[in-house]
Amino acid sequence: MEFRDLKSQYNKYKTEIDSAIHKVLADANFIGGEEVAILEKRLSEYVGVKHCISCANGTEAMTLLMMAWGIKEGDAVFVPDFTFFSTGEVVSFVGATPIFVDVDKDTFNIDTIKLERAIVKVLNERKLTPKIIIPVDLFGLPADYIEIEKIAKKYNLKVLEDAAQGFGGSINGKKACSFGDAATTSFFPAKPLGCYGDGGAIFTNDDKLAELLNSLKVHGKGDNKYDNVRIGVNSRLDSIQAAILNVKLTAFINHELDDVNRVYKEYTEKLKDVVETPVIPEGYISSFAQYTIKLNNKQERDTLQSKLKGEGIPSMVYYVKPMHKQGAFSENKYEDKDFEVTNKLCDTVLSLPMHPYLNAEEISLIIEMIKHVFKTI
Repeated sequence: MEFRDLKSQYNKYKTEIDSAIHKVLADANFIGGEEVAILEKRLSEYVGVKHCISCANGTEAMTLLMMAWGIKEGDAVFVPDFTFFSTGEVVSFVGATPIFVDVDKDTFNIDTIKLERAIVKVLNERKLTPKIIIPVDLFGLPADYIEIEKIAKKYNLKVLEDAAQGFGGSINGKKACSFGDAATTSFFPAKPLGCYGDGGAIFTNDDKLAELLNSLKVHGKGDNKYDNVRIGVNSRLDSIQAAILNVKLTAFINHELDDVNRVYKEYTEKLKDVVETPVIPEGYISSFAQYTIKLNNKQERDTLQSKLKGEGIPSMVYYVKPMHKQGAFSENKYEDKDFEVTNKLCDTVLSLPMHPYLNAEEISLIIEMIKHVFKTI
């Protein structure tokens, strides 16, 4: 059994994927080919924004925005404590200070009440200048952008939606990657929409920002790549990955998002009285990058994971260490008591196999095994 079954996906779309790759090989147009332009247009239309700027990966997508917005030493950027390292890394990379904020115990996303408290605290200390909020659409569920955007407006902050895991999610019909001043996503293979390597994209309705980003991602180019008007980076999505993503995007739209939500409903219906299952607020749709349950304590979580492994059922812990305890951020001082929810989640969450190609037999096996384990512990 696969945790995220890319093999079944490939076998289903083998003809289309192989054909798309072979076309790029035959055309020998490997960088910036028509496949990239087609993908960017399709992605912007799907999300509902004016511009999609593809790049090398999701981390660089956020880094490019840090550069475009001039974020630097002395600036404060607010980041959820329970997330992947890169969301805080891009802040420190440009010399700014990540301010970690505890998360909501039900949605796993940034706690908006604690977010505002953190902003006020930074303002009162007068050591840093608040600049950006980076909410993360964790495990596929969009963050609470209704409240986040109100807070951002109140304190004159930008919002960068980190939708690395969230592509395909929505709030009242408004798609992930369309919130805030700009949004980013990742095409890492295991993401809801993934390629066969690294890839990422930025989404925005800001014409000038899009123009600047298209320059920054190609060595700060001006009219052409040999006219360099600013210092930039080399961060491009290659044509083969774009060709693969064009095939996968069609599958994602046609059935994959619906299929992962079918699996979510099956899991939740059968497990809700056994473990704490994911909470999806009314009006929200998750793209379920992960299906994450909560156990009562670390021992119970670790026992369940071990028993599942013994039966050939893979599972993962996202995340074993909170951001504020990462050694890379040790020069910043954080109070452990400010992260009560995150600290507990790191000890109690477990993600089960989740992808559009889970069949009824596999789902039933996972559910019955979890029920069996809880009869013995």
